[in-house]
Formats: sequence, C-alpha cells, structure tokens
Amino acid sequence: MAGYKETPRQKMIGMMYLVLTALLALNVSKDILNAFIVVNDSMESTNQSFATKVSSQYARFESQYNLNPGKVEEYWVVAKDVREKSNELISYIEDLKIELVAGSEKISREEALSEFFVVESSPDAFNPGQMREQYVLQLDKVPTKDKYDEPTNYLIGQNKNGKAYELAEKMTEYRNYILGIVGEQFKDRIGLVTTGRYRDATDTPQDWEYYNFYHTILAADITILNKIIAEVQTAEFDAVNQLYGNISEKDFKFDNVTAKVIPKSTYILEGQNYEAEVLVAAYDSKTQSQVKVLRGVDKITDANIARAQQFNSVNGTVKLEFPATSTGPQRYAGVIEMLDPTTQELSHYEFAAEYIVAPPALTVSPLKMNVLYAELKNPISISSPGIASEFVVPSITKGKLTKRSDGNWDVEVPIEEKTTKISAQATIDGKTISLGSFEFRIKRVPPPLATIAGITDGKIGRDALVAAGAVIPELNDFDFEDYYYEIVSYELETIVGGDLQSTGTIRSNRFNDAVLNTIRGARRGQKLFFMNIQAKSPAGRAVTLNPINLEIQ
Repeated sequence: MAGYKETPRQKMIGMMYLVLTALLALNVSKDILNAFIVVNDSMESTNQSFATKVSSQYARFESQYNLNPGKVEEYWVVAKDVREKSNELISYIEDLKIELVAGSEKISREEALSEFFVVESSPDAFNPGQMREQYVLQLDKVPTKDKYDEPTNYLIGQNKNGKAYELAEKMTEYRNYILGIVGEQFKDRIGLVTTGRYRDATDTPQDWEYYNFYHTILAADITILNKIIAEVQTAEFDAVNQLYGNISEKDFKFDNVTAKVIPKSTYILEGQNYEAEVLVAAYDSKTQSQVKVLRGVDKITDANIARAQQFNSVNGTVKLEFPATSTGPQRYAGVIEMLDPTTQELSHYEFAAEYIVAPPALTVSPLKMNVLYAELKNPISISSPGIASEFVVPSITKGKLTKRSDGNWDVEVPIEEKTTKISAQATIDGKTISLGSFEFRIKRVPPPLATIAGITDGKIGRDALVAAGAVIPELNDFDFEDYYYEIVSYELETIVGGDLQSTGTIRSNRFNDAVLNTIRGARRGQKLFFMNIQAKSPAGRAVTLNPINLEIQ
C-alpha cells in the first residue's frame, strides 16, 4: 500500500455518513425516512460489490500459495486469520441487524427473517470464487423503521450494558489487530474508531455508543451498522493487500524467462562425471546492471575490486569474453551490481566460475615405433589436453623419469629389458584420475658405421687419406645428436710384395706415425685394410665395428 490516501470508496462512505448525520438531526418525516432507506440500500449494494473484490484478492493470494508454498505460506497464514476475524465481526454485525428488527417488531428472530429478509447470494470469503447464501434486510418493509425505543434499549441498555458497547469493544479489538499488520503509521486510513470527543445538541459530552445509537431510529441504526461493515471490509482489504505485497515487494520484476544449463566444467575426461545445474533463469531486459570481474581469483574482495574489469548489461544480460592466453584451468570471480526495486539501493550478487583452456594439439600414435633406446636419455613430452602440466604425475614401470627445465621429460631405460610402460595421473577436484598409459619397446642404440673420409670402402687418393687423419664412427639417421661412440682401437693391414704387413693395435682412432708411413708408402692400386675396429658406447659398452677397405688410386 503506497500512501494512505482516501479511496473513492472511502470518500463515498464518508459522504453517506455526513448525509446520515444530517438526517438524524432532522425530524423524521416520511421523506427523510425514505432517504434513510435509499442510503441504506446504497450501502448494502456497495458492501455486496466490495465483498466480491475482497474475495477475488483472497483467490489471488491462494493461487500464489499453491504455486509457491515455501515463499507464500508465512503471509497466507496471516491472511487466513484476517479473513477469519473479519468474517466474525461482519457476522456479528449482521446478527445485530436481525435482532434489532426482531426486537423493534416484537417478534421472534425466525419470524423476522421470514417477513423482512430475503436470501441472496454473496461471495464466500472462505471459498474464494464461490458464492454463499446470505440474509439481506428489506428495510422499507419494516413497519417500525421510524421507531427508536426498542432499538435504543437493545443497543444502549439501562446501565450502558447494551450491545453497542460490546460492538465497540469488538471494533477496537479488530482495528488494533489490523493496525498490527499494516502499521500504526496508517491509523488515519483505518476506520472503526470508537474513541473521540462526541457532544449532543446541548454540547453535553457523549461516548461513541450514545452519540450513534441513543434515540436513533431503527432505519438509522441499520444504516450505521452497514457503514461499519463497509469499514471492516476496507480494513480487511488493506490488510490482505499489505500481506500480498510482502510476497513480491522485495522481488525483482522479470520479463524474460529461459532455461539455463550451468556445467561444473566444460572439459571432461574419460572416467569423470559430467556435472551441471539446470534451472529456469528469469531476467528483466530493461534493467541495467554492471558486472565487475577479476580473473585469477576465487572471490571479489574490497582489496582486489579496484583491479576488476567492468562490463555493462545489454538487454538485461552481460556477456563475458576473455582471451585464452594460457592453457589449463582458469578461474575468475565477480559481482553483479543492480538497483534494488524496493530500497533503490545497489544490491550486490557475487559469483565465481572456472573453465579450461586446451592448447591446439595433434596426437599421432605410431603403431610399431613406440621405442625407447637404452643407454641414453630419451626426451619425451607427457601432457593431457586441458590439464596444466604441473597437475600431471607420470610414472614408469622399468626405468627412470627426470623432468627437464623446459617441462618435458628424459626417460632412461635398462638395456636388459624388452619393454616398459609409462602412465600418468592427475588430481582434479580432489579425485585422482588415470590419464592412460603407453607401452614402449626397449632397444639398444644401433652400432655406428666406421668410416674414413666419409667412406667405408672404395678408392681414395693418398693425400686425401692422409688428410682424413682418423677413423670416425657415424650414426646415420639417428636423431640423438648428443650421443657419440668412441673408437678405442683398430689395426691397419696391407700386402707388400706378397707379404701381409700390420701396424698392430692402435689405441686411438687417430692415424699414428706407423699408419701414416704405411699410407705414404703405398703404391697406386695397393689395398689398405682397417680391421678389428673397436668402439665404446657412452655407457661404456664395447662393440666391434665394420672393417674399412680402401684402395689407393
């Protein structure tokens, strides 16, 4: 209820009350009596119409309760109590009207109902949307409508013990109850006031009961009671409106509703569970809001909000867009700031989320070439798309894994084994997940090819052979550039005059004086045989290499 200004209904009731008061001050002529009947009929009609309006409000209230009991129940329980108390007071007043007519006519209650009342349908306060039967007085048919003796005796009594005093207590009790719901600040709007300074024509102070019902003719009494019913209905309607407003007065108003799926993660590995929340999201396309977002944090605080990036809503929604500059899990937090429709102050709604950035990747799995070489450090990359490398923990069944400074790994495997298996795990959301495994064959590094001047046999010039200066082991088509064999010894043999001559074992790969003298003394067409070439791997393993057969040209 926004501001307690008088409604048109209240203004009409006030006007009728002024007319009624004026009529009471005049002598009761036939014309004046007819005027009472007109005013009363108008009050009856107005009350009947307003009862429909009150009943419709209860129907709306009950509908909201059925849709959302958890939210509405607190207020619906009070609304039903208002309905109960309002119906009790109105029923009490309706009963007073029956007793007044019966007393004035000096007949029984049943006879009064039969002769002067008709049954009409009216809205049922306890069953919104339905009608109930109600007795309605036909005041113009009551012969004693211009008499006041019996009505005054019934309402005022001998020692102020008449029904008017009981009515005043009930009105005050009901008024205080309604004010407890709508608030004391609205006391001027709620009628049913029985206190105040009342005086008769001789300026003698009177109470509310005397002022309204002492020596008041029956027609006026009935009209006053109908006016009180009107005030009860108005108070009831205001209270129910106040309660109904509490349901949504702090809610934001929405003009768009859509279904939203909010996944816990947008990157799921085999073995994990996909988790998402599905909900109906409502938003107001006309409401402007601001969103402040800071990447790399779990929560927006007073200390970091100054660094947050600001986004403005478009048609009620805010779209976030971040450049993917690094791979792995990413996180951000933010706050939505929007105007509260009730307080007109900024409301803050915090949020946080995560997503995963995966690098562009091509995975090629060779079917027959998963090979690791013994005696050297095999460089490998171990990763899982979408998971930061620091979360990946590899292991090997046979051998040793060593992480390198560039984030890759060196694998060393034993020479006596045939296979080994490399596996990896990652811990995500507190759960350890296997990322898979690969089996590798273990091979020895192929022996090098012994060469001189880049050849293993054929013709060579004497000077070119002298310039070569050494036996060189070459690993052709082998990608490990830092892996070298060392020639530890060799022998040179040649045939001179039919005799086999040898330099003996040379403990190096270099040409010593004996080898150089043999080369220099060789004739064209003479063959030189570099034999028993021994080499050593980086791990110290000895290997015999191929002989080199050269002919001096």
